[in-house]
Amino acid sequence: MKKTGLMLMGLALILTMLTPSVLAWEGKITIWDAPRWRNEEGDQFHWIKSRIAKFEELHPGVEIELVEVPWAELGEKLNIAIAGRDWPDIAPVDISGGTVKLKHLEQGVIESLDSYFTEEELADFFPAALDAYSYNGHLYGIPTSMTVHSLMLNLDIFEERGVEPPENGRWTWDEFIEKMKKLTFDRDGDGEIDVYGFSTYILKGYYEAWPFLMMDGARPLSKDNQEYTFDSPEAISALEKLASLKFEYKVSPMEMGGADVGGTFQAFANPEQRTVAVEPWASWAIATLRNSEKYKTNFMVAEYPIGESGEPITIGGSGGFVVFRQRDKGKAEVVGEFAKFLSDTEQQYIFAVEYGTFPARKSAQEMDPFKDNPQMKRAAEMLKYAITVPRHPNWPQIDERIQAQLQLVLNGEKSAEEALKDAGRQVERFLK
Repeated sequence: MKKTGLMLMGLALILTMLTPSVLAWEGKITIWDAPRWRNEEGDQFHWIKSRIAKFEELHPGVEIELVEVPWAELGEKLNIAIAGRDWPDIAPVDISGGTVKLKHLEQGVIESLDSYFTEEELADFFPAALDAYSYNGHLYGIPTSMTVHSLMLNLDIFEERGVEPPENGRWTWDEFIEKMKKLTFDRDGDGEIDVYGFSTYILKGYYEAWPFLMMDGARPLSKDNQEYTFDSPEAISALEKLASLKFEYKVSPMEMGGADVGGTFQAFANPEQRTVAVEPWASWAIATLRNSEKYKTNFMVAEYPIGESGEPITIGGSGGFVVFRQRDKGKAEVVGEFAKFLSDTEQQYIFAVEYGTFPARKSAQEMDPFKDNPQMKRAAEMLKYAITVPRHPNWPQIDERIQAQLQLVLNGEKSAEEALKDAGRQVERFLK
């Protein structure tokens, strides 16, 4: 009897010890996600839907609610949700921004994921990707992909004008100007310019034009993020060069510098238009230009022109997911597991092939997702020149003020020097 009692006590102790891990949490998880690549039905949320279905199958009792949010609205929608203390459980980080938001960390709404990964698992991520999600020695998100901005060159237009593309995709500013002049022409002979060498757009939170602004060595903020530095001589000269494409050399359409993202892309990629020979885009555009039936293009990838800094400059970022603060430890574990599920090696490989991003995991890169994709291989070489936007808690407000002034310059309403100094005065209060 005594032996039986001891056995029962031992069994009870074992069950008590096992209860937290054996008894799975059940309930609802809310994830926000933004559109990604389209499937045959035109659904840009098919990837996350398939992942949700698989995770629910593996975890009976867990229900995952998807909220579809456009990328352009994601930041503001999160800010409103946080202010109302009604945030989602998981949300993506916009790859163009490239880092977990310090503002959200300061607000204490992002969950640390240190306990969800072993050292071996973390070693599979590229250091630059982990850095984008780390702060003060702690991990606050899971990188799923990396990206870089580069120039897309329509080779059919180059051939039409007898213009040689830059050798190995590298050119100086002077070489770039000369080729843009030759690529700007009257195609139908009516006396009006039909095709332009270059175009881009300006919009808060988007950075396709910014490598031009930094090609002479300028940076928007000081290294410690305490001072505004985009009114330096190097910044002014670079912005003047970008504006000269439109106003001096006239190799860009009047729309250049506006906020029409879709119209800018259509001018380059739509076969019924294709009125621009060169445009800068993040690496997602490579997949679109290669794989889309509508936009399939004969193109190559090139670096941004080299300015006074003496080397090509580009903007890079790391996309991924963050987990928002959880009160229930059991739920936190399941949410963290779901975030890991979305970022495993297989999914990062799929992202690289279908979405035009670079894996954040070494194991996915070793699967050679770009073996038949010379454009992505060339873009990958530019990662070593990539810098990220400043990690300042008020960066969205700072960025908005700078971008508004850039638009005024490219609209011909202000000089480069006046606009960048005005931006500095507006930004000053967000730096303190």
